Amino acid sequence: MTATASPLARPGFIYSILLAIGMAAVVGAAIGFQYIGGYIPCALCLLQRQPYYYAIPIAILAAICELAGLPNWISRAMILAAGILMVVTAGMGVYHAGVEWHFWPGPATCSTTASSMTTNAGDLLGELNTIKGPSCTDAALRVLGLSFAGWNVIAGILLAAFAFIGVRKAA
Repeated sequence: MTATASPLARPGFIYSILLAIGMAAVVGAAIGFQYIGGYIPCALCLLQRQPYYYAIPIAILAAICELAGLPNWISRAMILAAGILMVVTAGMGVYHAGVEWHFWPGPATCSTTASSMTTNAGDLLGELNTIKGPSCTDAALRVLGLSFAGWNVIAGILLAAFAFIGVRKAA
Protein backbone atom coordinates (compact mmCIF):
# COMPACT_ATOMS: atom_id res chain seq x y z
CA MET A 1 0.00 0.00 0.00
CA THR A 2 1.37 3.44 -0.94
CA ALA A 3 0.92 6.45 1.25
CA THR A 4 -0.56 9.47 -0.48
CA ALA A 5 0.48 12.96 0.50
CA SER A 6 -2.04 15.19 2.16
CA PRO A 7 -3.53 17.81 -0.19
CA LEU A 8 -2.25 20.43 2.26
CA ALA A 9 1.32 19.32 1.55
CA ARG A 10 0.98 19.48 -2.22
CA PRO A 11 3.07 22.26 -3.77
CA GLY A 12 0.11 23.58 -5.77
CA PHE A 13 -1.86 24.16 -2.58
CA ILE A 14 1.02 25.82 -0.76
CA TYR A 15 1.92 28.12 -3.66
CA SER A 16 -1.68 29.10 -4.36
CA ILE A 17 -2.42 29.96 -0.73
CA LEU A 18 0.82 31.91 -0.28
CA LEU A 19 0.19 33.71 -3.57
CA ALA A 20 -3.34 34.67 -2.49
CA ILE A 21 -2.03 35.92 0.86
CA GLY A 22 0.73 37.94 -0.83
CA MET A 23 -1.66 39.54 -3.30
CA ALA A 24 -4.18 40.30 -0.55
CA ALA A 25 -1.40 41.93 1.50
CA VAL A 26 -0.37 44.18 -1.40
CA VAL A 27 -3.86 45.34 -2.33
CA GLY A 28 -4.78 45.51 1.36
CA ALA A 29 -1.85 47.85 1.96
CA ALA A 30 -3.02 50.06 -0.90
CA ILE A 31 -6.53 50.18 0.54
CA GLY A 32 -5.07 50.88 3.97
CA PHE A 33 -3.08 53.83 2.64
CA GLN A 34 -6.32 55.09 1.12
CA TYR A 35 -8.69 54.71 4.06
CA ILE A 36 -6.31 54.93 7.02
CA GLY A 37 -3.55 57.10 5.59
CA GLY A 38 -5.84 59.41 3.63
CA TYR A 39 -4.02 59.03 0.30
CA ILE A 40 -6.68 59.45 -2.36
CA PRO A 41 -5.93 57.17 -5.34
CA CYS A 42 -6.00 58.49 -8.87
CA ALA A 43 -7.74 56.70 -11.73
CA LEU A 44 -4.61 54.73 -12.70
CA CYS A 45 -4.06 53.66 -9.09
CA LEU A 46 -7.55 52.23 -8.99
CA LEU A 47 -7.00 50.43 -12.31
CA GLN A 48 -3.83 48.80 -10.99
CA ARG A 49 -5.85 47.17 -8.22
CA GLN A 50 -8.19 45.33 -10.58
CA PRO A 51 -5.79 42.50 -11.51
CA TYR A 52 -5.46 41.77 -7.79
CA TYR A 53 -9.23 41.63 -7.42
CA TYR A 54 -9.36 38.99 -10.15
CA ALA A 55 -6.22 37.06 -9.20
CA ILE A 56 -6.93 36.58 -5.49
CA PRO A 57 -10.12 34.53 -6.06
CA ILE A 58 -8.36 32.58 -8.83
CA ALA A 59 -5.53 31.65 -6.46
CA ILE A 60 -8.01 30.66 -3.73
CA LEU A 61 -9.91 28.56 -6.25
CA ALA A 62 -6.63 26.85 -7.19
CA ALA A 63 -6.13 25.93 -3.53
CA ILE A 64 -9.68 24.57 -3.35
CA CYS A 65 -9.02 22.47 -6.46
CA GLU A 66 -5.94 21.02 -4.74
CA LEU A 67 -7.95 20.24 -1.62
CA ALA A 68 -10.64 18.59 -3.72
CA GLY A 69 -8.00 16.36 -5.30
CA LEU A 70 -8.66 17.56 -8.84
CA PRO A 71 -5.91 16.99 -11.42
CA ASN A 72 -3.02 19.32 -10.71
CA TRP A 73 -3.06 20.83 -14.20
CA ILE A 74 -6.23 22.66 -13.16
CA SER A 75 -4.62 24.38 -10.17
CA ARG A 76 -1.43 24.97 -12.18
CA ALA A 77 -3.45 26.74 -14.89
CA MET A 78 -5.10 28.92 -12.25
CA ILE A 79 -1.79 29.80 -10.61
CA LEU A 80 -0.46 30.64 -14.08
CA ALA A 81 -3.48 32.89 -14.71
CA ALA A 82 -2.88 34.68 -11.40
CA GLY A 83 0.78 35.12 -12.34
CA ILE A 84 -0.15 36.60 -15.70
CA LEU A 85 -2.48 39.05 -13.95
CA MET A 86 0.45 40.10 -11.76
CA VAL A 87 2.47 40.78 -14.92
CA VAL A 88 -0.46 42.90 -16.13
CA THR A 89 -0.55 44.97 -12.93
CA ALA A 90 3.24 45.40 -13.08
CA GLY A 91 2.89 46.67 -16.65
CA MET A 92 0.19 49.07 -15.55
CA GLY A 93 2.51 50.24 -12.80
CA VAL A 94 5.30 50.89 -15.30
CA TYR A 95 2.90 52.97 -17.39
CA HIS A 96 1.69 54.89 -14.34
CA ALA A 97 5.22 55.50 -13.04
CA GLY A 98 6.17 56.79 -16.49
CA VAL A 99 3.25 59.22 -16.35
CA GLU A 100 4.39 60.39 -12.90
CA TRP A 101 7.95 60.92 -14.13
CA HIS A 102 6.56 62.72 -17.23
CA PHE A 103 8.11 60.21 -19.65
CA TRP A 104 4.79 60.10 -21.54
CA PRO A 105 1.37 61.72 -21.13
CA GLY A 106 -1.28 60.13 -18.97
CA PRO A 107 -4.83 59.39 -20.04
CA ALA A 108 -7.16 62.32 -20.56
CA THR A 109 -9.50 60.87 -17.93
CA CYS A 110 -7.08 61.72 -15.12
CA SER A 111 -8.07 64.94 -13.43
CA THR A 112 -5.64 67.67 -12.60
CA THR A 113 -6.79 68.50 -9.07
CA ALA A 114 -8.42 66.81 -6.14
CA SER A 115 -11.13 68.77 -4.43
CA SER A 116 -12.19 68.12 -0.88
CA MET A 117 -15.47 66.64 0.25
CA THR A 118 -18.07 68.95 1.66
CA THR A 119 -19.11 68.80 5.27
CA ASN A 120 -22.60 70.02 4.38
CA ALA A 121 -24.89 67.01 3.94
CA GLY A 122 -27.18 69.02 1.66
CA ASP A 123 -24.36 69.57 -0.83
CA LEU A 124 -23.11 65.97 -0.72
CA LEU A 125 -25.22 64.64 -3.59
CA GLY A 126 -24.50 67.71 -5.69
CA GLU A 127 -20.74 67.35 -5.19
CA LEU A 128 -20.59 63.67 -6.11
CA ASN A 129 -20.62 64.65 -9.78
CA THR A 130 -17.90 67.28 -9.42
CA ILE A 131 -15.34 65.61 -7.13
CA LYS A 132 -12.49 63.97 -8.95
CA GLY A 133 -9.44 62.07 -7.76
CA PRO A 134 -5.96 63.53 -7.85
CA SER A 135 -3.96 63.86 -11.02
CA CYS A 136 -2.22 60.72 -12.28
CA THR A 137 0.90 62.79 -12.89
CA ASP A 138 1.49 63.57 -9.22
CA ALA A 139 2.80 60.86 -6.90
CA ALA A 140 0.99 61.04 -3.57
CA LEU A 141 4.00 59.63 -1.70
CA ARG A 142 7.48 58.46 -2.55
CA VAL A 143 9.31 55.92 -0.41
CA LEU A 144 12.95 55.28 -1.29
CA GLY A 145 12.35 57.22 -4.50
CA LEU A 146 9.44 55.06 -5.66
CA SER A 147 5.79 56.01 -5.77
CA PHE A 148 2.93 53.62 -5.10
CA ALA A 149 2.99 52.78 -8.80
CA GLY A 150 6.70 51.95 -8.66
CA TRP A 151 6.22 49.72 -5.63
CA ASN A 152 3.35 48.02 -7.44
CA VAL A 153 5.76 47.16 -10.26
CA ILE A 154 8.10 45.48 -7.80
CA ALA A 155 5.26 43.68 -6.00
CA GLY A 156 3.71 42.54 -9.29
CA ILE A 157 7.00 41.17 -10.61
CA LEU A 158 7.77 39.35 -7.35
CA LEU A 159 4.29 37.86 -7.13
CA ALA A 160 4.37 36.84 -10.80
CA ALA A 161 7.76 35.16 -10.33
CA PHE A 162 6.43 33.34 -7.26
CA ALA A 163 3.41 32.17 -9.25
CA PHE A 164 5.53 30.94 -12.16
CA ILE A 165 7.81 29.07 -9.77
CA GLY A 166 4.69 27.56 -8.22
CA VAL A 167 3.52 26.35 -11.62
CA ARG A 168 6.84 24.56 -12.14
CA LYS A 169 6.99 23.10 -8.63
CA ALA A 170 3.41 21.85 -8.77
CA ALA A 171 4.14 19.82 -11.89
